[in-house]
Amino acid sequence: MASLSSPSLLSSFLGDRLALSTRPLLLRSAVPGSRRLAYQATRTLCNLVDILFNRRNQDDAPENNPRRLRPGKVSPRLSVPNHIQRPPYVNSRQQRPGMNNGPEIHDENGIECMRASGKLAAQVLKFAGTLVKPGITTDEIDKAVHQMIIDNGAYPSPLGYCGYPKSVCTSVNECICHGIPDSRPLEDGDIINIDVTVYLNGYHGDTSATFLCGDVDDEAKKLVKVTRECLDKAISICSPGVEIKQIGRTIQDHADKFKFGVVRQFVGHGVGKVFHAEPVVLHFRNNEWGRMMLNQTFTIVNKVKHMKLSHFITLFYHSMSSEPMLTIGSINPVMWSDDWTAVTEDGSLSAQFEHTILITEDGPEILTQC
Repeated sequence: MASLSSPSLLSSFLGDRLALSTRPLLLRSAVPGSRRLAYQATRTLCNLVDILFNRRNQDDAPENNPRRLRPGKVSPRLSVPNHIQRPPYVNSRQQRPGMNNGPEIHDENGIECMRASGKLAAQVLKFAGTLVKPGITTDEIDKAVHQMIIDNGAYPSPLGYCGYPKSVCTSVNECICHGIPDSRPLEDGDIINIDVTVYLNGYHGDTSATFLCGDVDDEAKKLVKVTRECLDKAISICSPGVEIKQIGRTIQDHADKFKFGVVRQFVGHGVGKVFHAEPVVLHFRNNEWGRMMLNQTFTIVNKVKHMKLSHFITLFYHSMSSEPMLTIGSINPVMWSDDWTAVTEDGSLSAQFEHTILITEDGPEILTQC
């Protein structure tokens, strides 16, 4: 599948900014004119669907929402022991690591390394979820996650990626993704997405989940539940030969049943030896080309995140991560001045789940579960 690029399309994770950013984007235009027109038509159709189905309420306007998220104080960057292997971008002067030009192919050892990094990421995420309670700050969560990762001989992939200052992403309430941990304490009724990526033995493992903090209202619980269901349904259809666009259709079909919006500015990508690789995967209805193949690796990010393909001895396996991002209200993001934190323009809640998946001859294998 060719790299699909537009100023409004971003890799789901760090470094690939919104069109609102003044910095150049990671993904550049590589779409022939006819495909670009088809994509623009897809976006137009999706915007019409959003008008019909997406719930917006004037009560969610910033001036009517006293709990609207605000930046806190960001503490200094944490250190990593010298003996721990760093990803290449950490010591590089390159401000924005490029996207790998092709899918990653792994041998048997590579697949085992992906399984190990995925398992550690899952264990770290599970631990982070136990910390979620009213009163704890996201900075405290970051420190605990950082310590667990380095204690296991791994590097926290977000740290230093395009200047990102922390070891994990913590996205609270209306924050869609890439929230920077800071001094804000979690409050009773919050929801928080924790996005963990570890770099272990030269391979990235990536996963995230949205957790409930204290007594959460029914609508927020429903949003979180449906978002998780979108991920599960997207994973269930993955198999060699399946059109990649079916992922977006599956996610949006389920979200539309509950009148939730699907964020479109963040896309899926490959993951493995590099943080972001081809192909680009959309998580809303689209007409993009490409199928899941036995010798291709990629991720899904919408966050339906990571799809990956891997080569096992003489057989090739397709691996991916899926990462749907749903909102109660507007799907349009607004970027904070930190050039990382993306929030819904109307302050409505957003949720996200993510797994890294290996596509085998027998279907998907979830690598990021304990």
